[in-house]
Amino acid sequence: MDTLVKAIAKFKGGVKVPHNKNTAEYESVYMEPPEIVMIPMQQHIGGPCKPIVKKGDVVTVGQVIGDSEAFVSAPIHASVSGKVKGIKPVLLANGQTCEAIHLKSDGLPVEFPEPRPVEIHSKEELLKAARDSGLVGIGGAGFPMHVKLAAKEDTPIDTLVINGAECEPFITSDYRESLEYPDRIISGMQLVMKYLNIRHGVIGIERNKPKGLKRLRDHLNELAELDPTIDVMEIPSLYPQGAEKMLVYATTGRKIPPGKLPSEVGCLIMNISTISLLQRYIEIGMPLTHKRITIDGNVAQPKNVVVPIGTPIGEVIDYCGGLVDEPSKIILGGPMMGIAQFSMDLPITKQTNAITILSAAQSLPEESPCIRCGSCVTACPMSLLPVQIERCTLNKDVEGLRKLNVSACMECGCCAFVCPAGRRLVQTMKQAKRMEREAVR
Repeated sequence: MDTLVKAIAKFKGGVKVPHNKNTAEYESVYMEPPEIVMIPMQQHIGGPCKPIVKKGDVVTVGQVIGDSEAFVSAPIHASVSGKVKGIKPVLLANGQTCEAIHLKSDGLPVEFPEPRPVEIHSKEELLKAARDSGLVGIGGAGFPMHVKLAAKEDTPIDTLVINGAECEPFITSDYRESLEYPDRIISGMQLVMKYLNIRHGVIGIERNKPKGLKRLRDHLNELAELDPTIDVMEIPSLYPQGAEKMLVYATTGRKIPPGKLPSEVGCLIMNISTISLLQRYIEIGMPLTHKRITIDGNVAQPKNVVVPIGTPIGEVIDYCGGLVDEPSKIILGGPMMGIAQFSMDLPITKQTNAITILSAAQSLPEESPCIRCGSCVTACPMSLLPVQIERCTLNKDVEGLRKLNVSACMECGCCAFVCPAGRRLVQTMKQAKRMEREAVR
């Protein structure tokens, strides 16, 4: 059985970005724990966690150190064994302030409790395991996995869509997952499909990753007689192919209505590394304590590195040989949608998949007046009018912003990428959306 199929549809707009997948063939390496990790209590959308340890407590790898009674939340676990050095507020790069637990590592890989496989016999047990694992989605929101899996009965899901697009430049952490753990990815899909009663599964991977496509296809072909319900789909190498609306359209041909979730069209979307890590938790019982991240750009030794959550950005960069020269930006994530950092002391979190270091030559050009070329309109995958939104934002015209449907913007950065005048359109979009939200309050 040939499990490789082509994309069903191509979305409007988008841009061809430089791939720069320099670390694609670099196997994952493990970084030793730093002396101090700083673990924020807000690493997901929803209710922040509260520390359940205090200064002086001894903790071990995998021990719950923060939790919340809120449904939309996820527990936070110690990524090193050692002692709680302190608990104090930290300002994160997204502007949020939250408490963070500072752990001093003892350098010993002591695990708590002793990990053991997790038995799953029902949907309820699957949801509990998803919460206990501490897994959240990749990206700004960090949606807790157990919340995503708790699909309502009135919105039945018939397709599990696995996001392996990884369309941002530089990043290869998901690609390495497809090469190193194809069995975990497929087993995790089968588990979710079984207990959520989902009939069809599809893994969407951009065509510029032929080895990942082949590795998953070969593994599936070995299982074809047992499970013909999962396909590997080759989707166009076009940014932002990994955005949920674009991914669902490419893999199913379904269009998610404005303001709606993928479940409204019968789809559940999960990141390829997240589904693999869920299966890892089921197999060995160790929750999310480490992340594989790609470090690339203006750094001496680009790598794919598995690091303890809470490791300072600067120490990860030092592990990769340090900076080549003075950077213009250090970004958590990719250059299109990542967030520039104001300090290298800030930590790696559950949502981090990359550190991208840009040189001055890779920065945006100096901003100049808009020349009304319309490139931003052509590139926008949501069919928005960025130049008009910019004008309404400058004029504080909230009603105009509503008419222009600014809330549909997903801040992908296509408009800024193609703008010959170097307009800071993503920042304008963020400001416009905030302006519209605040007018409603």
